[in-house]
Amino acid sequence: MVKARQTLDGRQDEIADAKHELFGEASRMSGSFWASQSFEELVELSQYVNPIMVQSASYSRDARLLAALERSVESPYFARIDFLFIGESSPEKIYIGRASLTDEATGDMRVYDWRAPVASVFYRFGAGKAYYDAPQGRLEGELCLKRQFEIKNGRLEYFFDADVQIVDEFLRKLLSKNTSARMKTIVETIQKDQDVVIRDMDSGLLMVQGVAGSGKTSIGLHRIAYLMYQALSSRVSKNDIVIISPNALFERYIENVLPELGEENVNSLVFEQLFEKLLKRRVRARGEHIEALIALEDAGRKALMKSSAAFKGSAVFAELLERFIRELPTNWIAFEDVYYAGELIAKGADIREKLVKAQSGEPLSVRLKKREAPILEAMRDKRPARIKALEKAVAEYPEYQFEIKERARAISIAESTALKDKIRAFTELDCLALYKRLFEDKAVFLRLAKGLELPENIREIITYTRFNLVRPTDENSDLPYEDALALSFLYQRISGAAFPNIRQAVVDEAQDYYPMHFALLAGLFPNARFTVLGDIDQTLEKKEDMSFYDGVRSMLKKEKASLVTMDKSFRCTNEILAFGARFLDKSRKPESFNRGGDAPEIHTAKNLLEMDELILREIEVCKAKGLGSIALLTKTRRGAQVAYVRLKGRSGVKLALESGGGELTGAFVIPVFLSKGLEFDAVLILDADDAHYRTEDDRKLLYICSTRALHRLSVFAVGKVSSLIV
Repeated sequence: MVKARQTLDGRQDEIADAKHELFGEASRMSGSFWASQSFEELVELSQYVNPIMVQSASYSRDARLLAALERSVESPYFARIDFLFIGESSPEKIYIGRASLTDEATGDMRVYDWRAPVASVFYRFGAGKAYYDAPQGRLEGELCLKRQFEIKNGRLEYFFDADVQIVDEFLRKLLSKNTSARMKTIVETIQKDQDVVIRDMDSGLLMVQGVAGSGKTSIGLHRIAYLMYQALSSRVSKNDIVIISPNALFERYIENVLPELGEENVNSLVFEQLFEKLLKRRVRARGEHIEALIALEDAGRKALMKSSAAFKGSAVFAELLERFIRELPTNWIAFEDVYYAGELIAKGADIREKLVKAQSGEPLSVRLKKREAPILEAMRDKRPARIKALEKAVAEYPEYQFEIKERARAISIAESTALKDKIRAFTELDCLALYKRLFEDKAVFLRLAKGLELPENIREIITYTRFNLVRPTDENSDLPYEDALALSFLYQRISGAAFPNIRQAVVDEAQDYYPMHFALLAGLFPNARFTVLGDIDQTLEKKEDMSFYDGVRSMLKKEKASLVTMDKSFRCTNEILAFGARFLDKSRKPESFNRGGDAPEIHTAKNLLEMDELILREIEVCKAKGLGSIALLTKTRRGAQVAYVRLKGRSGVKLALESGGGELTGAFVIPVFLSKGLEFDAVLILDADDAHYRTEDDRKLLYICSTRALHRLSVFAVGKVSSLIV
């Protein structure tokens, strides 16, 4: 192993030297790129580049394999099953680990990867009859032994033969440990229903509704690793998969999972990045929109913001935009007559008529480009005669007698450029300008919406939108998030923009998105299967029920869709989960894994100074108990910044925001909306009084706050604690 590592390090040095030499050669040649020999030199340079690229790819592959082998030495396997196949006289001993291990001399499989078909027996069955589905079909038999191991640094710590009670106790001990700054793998503790989700290869759309702490995100990431393991049959690589994450902090939190499972990280995006890729415009972060909603005290304005976002994200508005697109050629695009050299070469009315008649499955932008082509061709056909006429005209000016042809050609180019600009004014659409025009005339807007169910305050929404769209007039202005969503949908439908290589898309924290989000994803990833992970009890800015998943199914339009519900939480202790459940509808109570701990504590103080002392005392208690991550949750980003200023320099308190690159360890202040999907050893809910938490929206925030905690939960308020809590 040491020799292999040394060899690999040597290869890395060789590649680095080759790259350095290549860079030097490129620098030497850069001064002569426009010289006559530059093409030959570039060809010569490319002959050096290709081998280096091949070596780099080979090195990366071997480095991953060696890293997996090194991890295998530290912990080669975590389970063993003895499986008696039908027709066999003795059971086969099958060891299961994070990666497969084959005896090169005999070709025998010593350890099976946890994603191998036979490994599903370990996750899904107890002793007795069992089966698994292999490429050649279903194989049945009897599970005679199910044994679990704990191996660390190549040393066997312990093992046990698993039954339900012992497995639960083992899992309970694992869950009692501290969390880490990054999400951990769960291969040793995958539950039966989780394994079913991870290995699902049939559903075009797989939706998971899971309570807080049910392992949704872990399942999604392990599912990606499983799909990548199946790459030989399904041909899915890391470039064919995308994760839609809620924010950059969450992206950092999950980035270690796939490498720990022996796979490369896949593409991860937040919706704002998708919008900016499509629109080539900066977009206001969704966090800013959520922050504004949470912090807003004006109930009327908050209601308007909510209804505007809900309408622009709705299936109704998607249909209105589809109608808008269909009538763009007849009512919204100003087709003009096109003249060249004083001669009419295309009538605007004819262009429109041909475009309308050429209705097809092609996007509007493609059909417009096809109308542009014959006009430009007609112009090119007439250009030689036009240049001759221009030469004759230029010859009449004595000052140009030595440059007649050059002057005539320059005039011709200027004419052609101006004519192309005029044509492209109606063949290349400005989606932002069109979107603004849609909201400029209420009567036209309402005509397009005829028969659709509009919100009662639609006229207010139109006015509000018109006001917001006044600002993003130049390229340096940020588009409002809700308008960027609708505008991206409009652009995608008009242009046909798509990423057809994406075969799998995983959408996390899906409950916070609207139908328009999923309609956009359906257009962008037409060949993808989707895994959608959500919890309707953790929505922000809106209220959802189980019909949410019907809307997802309707927008993504996949042939086979399935919904899996996970009601058991593995994160919180019984006491913390019971505390969090008080903020839920009584009809939906999460099931606890039955792990006991300290009861949540409520602390009140007479003033901020006294409260800060209580907070600092609790931080020290948490540290004394060995808790590694201590999250001080505030309602807003502004609240987090204020609390940080007060506590900075004491007990090592840090500030955690999207842009921060630090680890979530020690004590840190973080706004609740950024904590979604994360978990911490201890949670301190700050400012938990009626002034901060009093509405139904606040009730959901308190549920999210409470269910971030693994081991310890404390609530702090100046004066009386919020009536939502007591």
